[in-house]
Amino acid sequence: MKQLVIAIDGYSSCGKSTTAKAVAQLLHYAYVDTGAMYRAVTLYLLENDIAFDDLAGIEKALHDIHISFRRNRRTGRNELFLNGVNREDDIRQMRISNSVSEVSVIPMVRHAMVAQQQQMGRKRGVVMDGRDIGTTVFPDAEVKIFMTAEVELRAKRRQEELAEKGEIVPLDDIIENLRKRDHLDSTRAESPLRRAPDAVLLDTTHITITEQVDFVLDRASSALFAAGWD
Repeated sequence: MKQLVIAIDGYSSCGKSTTAKAVAQLLHYAYVDTGAMYRAVTLYLLENDIAFDDLAGIEKALHDIHISFRRNRRTGRNELFLNGVNREDDIRQMRISNSVSEVSVIPMVRHAMVAQQQQMGRKRGVVMDGRDIGTTVFPDAEVKIFMTAEVELRAKRRQEELAEKGEIVPLDDIIENLRKRDHLDSTRAESPLRRAPDAVLLDTTHITITEQVDFVLDRASSALFAAGWD
């Protein structure tokens, strides 16, 4: 059976990653969290004191950054490894959230990450979530979803995620961070966050994760049926 590319784009903390992981698991597809890749680059630059406007330093750093994903057999999570070291928890810190949009607007960073993402999905059978999957990385994806939700709810979800990791952050700070990231992601010159013309809108404000997953699975089934794949 021919396999699909499922592209899930949208704003931060809409449930993209949780939904994408569940869909990938149910379909036995690979899952790629592209946002984690930009977070990994951000972490590397911060830890190596490379300024975000030091383009020569960033270009050199990109040659030294090797990103991979490995499934944790104990938790079932797909975790990010940066240069062979598990940095999954580190890239989720608020300090990374505060800087990742500044890094992701840098053209050479986007070009490098998009090339890696396209390589990861070249055999298809992949669920990929991010900001520009359906518009730039895989414009030919058979299933495209664009997710959104009210910013206050997104902030509460993010606050709960951080609290689970022992990081307590005021809700107002998270709302400000999300609004800043939304603006930067939507207005950047290189691969801005936008809904592809053929992407289906999914507002997750008042629905459960199970309903989100079912929504995407229904679209996947429809895409397979429409193409005559069985």
